[in-house]
Amino acid sequence: MYQKSISISYKEYLSNEGLESRDMELLERAKNAAKGAYAPYSNFNVGAAVRLSNGEIVSASNQENAAYPSGLCAERVALFYAHARYPEASVESVAVTASVGGHICETPTYPCGACRQVLAESEMRAGNPIRVIIGGEKYTQVMEGIGSLLPFTFDNLPKR
Repeated sequence: MYQKSISISYKEYLSNEGLESRDMELLERAKNAAKGAYAPYSNFNVGAAVRLSNGEIVSASNQENAAYPSGLCAERVALFYAHARYPEASVESVAVTASVGGHICETPTYPCGACRQVLAESEMRAGNPIRVIIGGEKYTQVMEGIGSLLPFTFDNLPKR
């Protein structure tokens, strides 16, 4: 038997002071996207913004559906649209934030497991870590790579 451990590294910014301007811009785009969420069942609006290697920024919001689980998270809406619209561009960074009743949540809201896996595969496709910015009203966290959110990814695809 071997005892092993994993550690993660991230930066935390109080009130977004010191946050890089590119990260702040992406986070603002995510906040604006959250306003367009269709969330009549949960009243939990999530926004995501994706910066691509070609300079484009794609933003999206969560979309719920009465026929649960037919809805989709903001992160996956943004990532799937980005890959469909700009198939040659890779994802450089993604920002995520959430609001309830029109107010940004105090603490960061993390992507669900399915969104983390899609981020992981986007990172594998790009061959570079994706910068993940998760914003709350009180503080924002920045991670260099999805491994800080999902240390064990599903990547057991058959090797040829």
